[in-house]
Order: sequence, then C-alpha cells, then structure tokens
Amino acid sequence: AGQLAGITQAVAPLLNPCGRNPFEGLATQRVYSVLNKTRACDMIADHPRVLALLDRLLLPNYLLSMLQVINIMAGEQAQMLHTDDAFYPLPRPRKALGAATIWAIDDFTDDNGATDIIPGSHRWGEQVPDPTDRRPVVMAAGSCVFFLGTLWHGGGANRSAHPRLAVTAQYCEPWVRPQEAFTLSMSRDTVRAVSEDIRRMLGYSIHPPFIGQVDGMHPKRLLEER
Repeated sequence: AGQLAGITQAVAPLLNPCGRNPFEGLATQRVYSVLNKTRACDMIADHPRVLALLDRLLLPNYLLSMLQVINIMAGEQAQMLHTDDAFYPLPRPRKALGAATIWAIDDFTDDNGATDIIPGSHRWGEQVPDPTDRRPVVMAAGSCVFFLGTLWHGGGANRSAHPRLAVTAQYCEPWVRPQEAFTLSMSRDTVRAVSEDIRRMLGYSIHPPFIGQVDGMHPKRLLEER
C-alpha cells in the first residue's frame, strides 16, 4: 500500500493533458519519459519476478521498450484492440518479439477501464479479433498482468465515476528497436542513478557481437566522468 501511494503521489503532478487521438485516449492522461521524471516507478521497470520471466522468454540484454503511466478518466471509451509488437513487420504466427506488464495502481474492475484481452490471441496468425470477445483483466491494486507482445488487447471503457491509474512497462529483444528512444530521452545523470538492470535495458549494453556499440566501445563508457 505504501508503494502504491508513493507512485500515485509522485506521478500526479506529471499527468499530461488528455490524449491527442482515440488510440492515446481523448479522456486518458499519459506520462512519457517516466524514468527521467521520477524514481517512483523504477521498482516496476526492474521488478525481479518480471525479469525472471523475461530471462526465459527473451535473449540476454533484452531492452526496455517503453515505460508509461496511463490514467483512464471517467467516461473514456474502449481503446482499439492492438498488439504491442505489430509495428515489427514480420508475418504471424511467430514468436513474440517482446512482452508487456500492466501494473494496477488502482483496482482494475469490470467498469473502470481495466485492460481488455483476447485470450489465446498471442498464438494467432493474421486473424483479426471480434471486439465482442474482449475480456477485462480484473485485479486488485498492486497486481500485475504479464503478456506477450503478440496478444491482442486494449484499454477498457471507464464507465465508473473515478479514474483508473496504471503503469505499463514493455520489453523487447535486444536486436529490435524499442518504442521509446531512451538514449535520447534520458539524461546521463538519470542513467547513472537507475539500477544496473534498468541501465542495461535502456541500451547501455551490447547484443553480441557489437549491436549497441558507440565508437567501437561499450556504451557504458559514456557514463564515465570526464
């Protein structure tokens, strides 16, 4: 409970105006570049149980693709169904190129915008889901849903009178481009402040033999004081 309260308090002043399009959500607030604005969500990005799953699913030195705060306001419509790795133009069915977590900072209920999923859709080929098959992920605050990047899902409609706050962390294979360009959005002081696991997932790592190198050297050399 203390951690949840700390996250809520830290992100409240960072919440942006509502989204710019129906996908972001015209009644949904989002915080991008979270790591550069607060340390309160670090515990979500490098949670050891999540990393243990990723260690089995992805290649070593997998990357953080995105960390984002999402606050679905009362009256928001259901988000269009999508998959998180659809922008990688490889035919399905295939192995997922990433995975995602959504952490409930508030309770996720049937009517307050809980994330909807299409169970089993991570195994599909080019099939498109029927929106009536959406199933809400109902879970208590402090819980996490973990799913592969090939799973069809979307934010639910918020028919309640209260907002629904969540934090999502998405991860990808070390040889694909992350959604967020962390090496541009994160200051070097921030990179020095985060954990070694987060630093590695921001791209301060090498996928053998040399993907991620800077001037022929390991990118962590950039963090050395001069």
